[in-house]
Amino acid sequence: MSGLDVTVRGITLPPEELSWRFSRSTGPGGQSVNTTDSRVELSFDLEGSAALPPVYRERALHTLAGRLAEGVVTVTASETRSQLRNREAAAERMSALLTEATAAPPRPRRPTKPSRAAKERRLAAKRRTSQIKRLRRSRGDE
Repeated sequence: MSGLDVTVRGITLPPEELSWRFSRSTGPGGQSVNTTDSRVELSFDLEGSAALPPVYRERALHTLAGRLAEGVVTVTASETRSQLRNREAAAERMSALLTEATAAPPRPRRPTKPSRAAKERRLAAKRRTSQIKRLRRSRGDE
């Protein structure tokens, strides 16, 4: 497994389903600035992919609906001057994004009622607070 593999919940996406684009990066760089294509864009066709099981694909499409452009999810990396390190960072980001997007939805909250002891503690605290405030009052206000 190389640093350029994109793995989602134990499934490695086939390299032919990933699309890499390189462009000139902004930022620091000295004399070689604006000459190397170090900025990396990694795209994955989530809608048309057969690599992910249908359950994961549907979850990801639902979760990432706002980030998709025609069913394709894209991540970029331009932190370093090295194209290879940016490619590794983009692959890592894509893995994290898809892993998070394919997570099972949280279980719905089961409504519960406060216990009798909890109600009594709350009322006792209210009585204490009330008494403290009553004792603070000056005698002329009553």
